Amino acid sequence: QVQLVESGGGLVQPGGSLRLSCRASGFTLDYYGIGWFRQAPGKEREGVSCISSSDTTTYYADSVKGRFTISRDNAKNTVYLQMNSLKPEDTAVYYCAAEGSGLCPIATMTSTLEKGDFGSWGQGTQVTVSS
Repeated sequence: QVQLVESGGGLVQPGGSLRLSCRASGFTLDYYGIGWFRQAPGKEREGVSCISSSDTTTYYADSVKGRFTISRDNAKNTVYLQMNSLKPEDTAVYYCAAEGSGLCPIATMTSTLEKGDFGSWGQGTQVTVSS
């Protein structure tokens, strides 16, 4: 059974850090593009970051550039999202998802991650940034 499981969310003060993990079971993450998305209450799900299968391509939304870092550990079949300098506006449920061609598909018109191209999704982990 193909499954992605996120972990590492929680409550953190502004300026703090969290590291999210996305662990796969039932398939090998090596061959997939892995994206991180987030959804805040009342808002659309948005792409935050992505790493391609060969690690040659990484994507970051403008809102997180310089603060978030995506990486993968193939031996652990896990992708990480290191989040530093967290802001209250980062509060959301964070999801990881797998793209079967190994790519990070970017919409040409908006330069944002194409969430429709990601086929397998985790259940999400809550990140709350608040003092």
